[in-house]
Amino acid sequence: MRATLSSAFLVLLQASTPVAAGSLKDIQHVVIFMQENRSWNNYFGTMAGVRGFNDPNVQVNANGTAVWYQTVTPDMSSDAETLLPWYLGYKNDSDSTDAIQCMTAGSNGYEDNQAALNHGLNDMWARNNTPWSWGYLKRDDIPVHFAIAEGWTAGDMYQESQITSTSPNRVTLVSGSVNVPGGPQSPDQGGPYLDNNETPGCEDNGINCYPLKWKTIYEVYQDAGVSWQVYQDKNNFDDNPLAWFEQYQEAEDDSPLAQRGLDFLGLDSFYEAAANGSLPEVSFIVGPAELSEHPPYMPKDGAWLQKKVVDAVTSSPKYPSTLLMISYDETGGWGDHVTPFHSPEDTAGEWMEDPYGLFGKIFVGPGFRVPFYMISPWTRGGRVFTERADHNSQILFVEQWLEARGYKNVTTPEMVPWRREHMSNLVNALDLDHPDTSLPDIPDAEEPEMALGGYVGASNCEAAHLQPRPDVPYGQQNETDALFFEEGYKEVIGYLTEGRYLVFEQEDTALTNTGQLTKSQATECHSDKRQRWVIHYSEGEESQMFQISSALDGKWIGPDGTLVASQSEAVNVMIKFLGNGNGYQLRYTDGSDLGGDSTQGYKIWSVTYR
Repeated sequence: MRATLSSAFLVLLQASTPVAAGSLKDIQHVVIFMQENRSWNNYFGTMAGVRGFNDPNVQVNANGTAVWYQTVTPDMSSDAETLLPWYLGYKNDSDSTDAIQCMTAGSNGYEDNQAALNHGLNDMWARNNTPWSWGYLKRDDIPVHFAIAEGWTAGDMYQESQITSTSPNRVTLVSGSVNVPGGPQSPDQGGPYLDNNETPGCEDNGINCYPLKWKTIYEVYQDAGVSWQVYQDKNNFDDNPLAWFEQYQEAEDDSPLAQRGLDFLGLDSFYEAAANGSLPEVSFIVGPAELSEHPPYMPKDGAWLQKKVVDAVTSSPKYPSTLLMISYDETGGWGDHVTPFHSPEDTAGEWMEDPYGLFGKIFVGPGFRVPFYMISPWTRGGRVFTERADHNSQILFVEQWLEARGYKNVTTPEMVPWRREHMSNLVNALDLDHPDTSLPDIPDAEEPEMALGGYVGASNCEAAHLQPRPDVPYGQQNETDALFFEEGYKEVIGYLTEGRYLVFEQEDTALTNTGQLTKSQATECHSDKRQRWVIHYSEGEESQMFQISSALDGKWIGPDGTLVASQSEAVNVMIKFLGNGNGYQLRYTDGSDLGGDSTQGYKIWSVTYR
């Protein structure tokens, strides 16, 4: 069943690609910028119009408990048995909101995150990581991040590639693999790379063999004649994954691998190249440690760096032909409520026996959701991109883009096949027929504190707050306050996934529950509860076949525009993304259109209202 559904999804996906592929060549420069250690919920769970704390499809486990409620044991607290998500600045004073900038949550490592996942129950963040892992920030804590993500397009189903720490995720970003058995690499090429090991040789259990020896995407680009450059300062937090590959370590100083992949040109060189329009086709930015957002390094300092990069790109004479992708390598010990979308058991290159003997058979990834947004003229306008993606998706996008520009042999053979087949290539996030070079208002970012030529904001914060972690509010929570979210909406783009309240509009009308399925006048803010719907996978997560329920009364769309009381009576609806501003096609399985109008697509809005 899964293979059939996946094939159907790919046919649908490819059906919208030819129009897009022809104009991908309008992009001349792609900039890849990866930050550190934040989960989607930690940053954007409260954001309007995304899959966050207003998720109508939240996982409910067999014990009847939604994953919002994380397990608390008596040794943690006698005041509660569960912990809801909680705002880290709940004390609402300047001292505590300053302190949470430099607080840490839990471990970002393989063991604690697999333990939090708890074989898919996803209910042990508080117990097996820390209770602070279940904490989150709000807009006032990270206004620059919100403004950038909302000014362009944010991907709310973008997952870390590996359920573990930094290095394996960054290795995936530049190669598509960590060499789990059954993947494209041979055992003597290094790995399976599950942790941040940089000691030559293997661990006792035959994993984390270092250095790595398979081919990176930048060698593929080099061979194809694509221009590329890593931009980094000497303070790069050891975050350049190319340095962990033997071929780069052994490269001659005057070789392209050394000069483009390892040299310390500095971020100022990136800003200068952007300003004079001389960026290479592919740029990879590695920031300094103190601006990386890796706890205890502060989000507000990372915001300053992000704004510098965004301003450099958007003020460049080449901005009309440039795309910037900002992502985070992994969750950093911060939790997320969406259990990772992953491959079937025993998929080659994806599953293995836990080499530490703790968890039995596990999938190594994809993992939990991390922040992701795309800045360009084709992603302007506050949209939410809903396709499942991970770090491989950035590789897949660049491959599609370079092929559209006429390059040959730019498809890496090193990517694990399941990821290539099932992760989005991000093309559907772009409206290539309607570029918009206008710029949103981004608030000023506070310049990081410096002393003796170094960044000292986080160290000053820690010195001022000896206990930056707030007290855990055991037994003091209610669901309404804990699951806080902003009210509002975003336009949806890309193939659909669960997790949002949706409004389906054609021109000035919207599908409406009036006791039956009809159309009525759409509202300016898409706020009429009669027009809110929830989609539910009916034939597999990748089929694009859904049953649809009403947020008004829980009734389901039935045959011929009826509304029925039970899901067993509901009909399947195929939802097809048409791409490039053409909206979505909603059809019953007999081919007839939902709402009876096939002359144009539906525009879909993801809404968060109480």
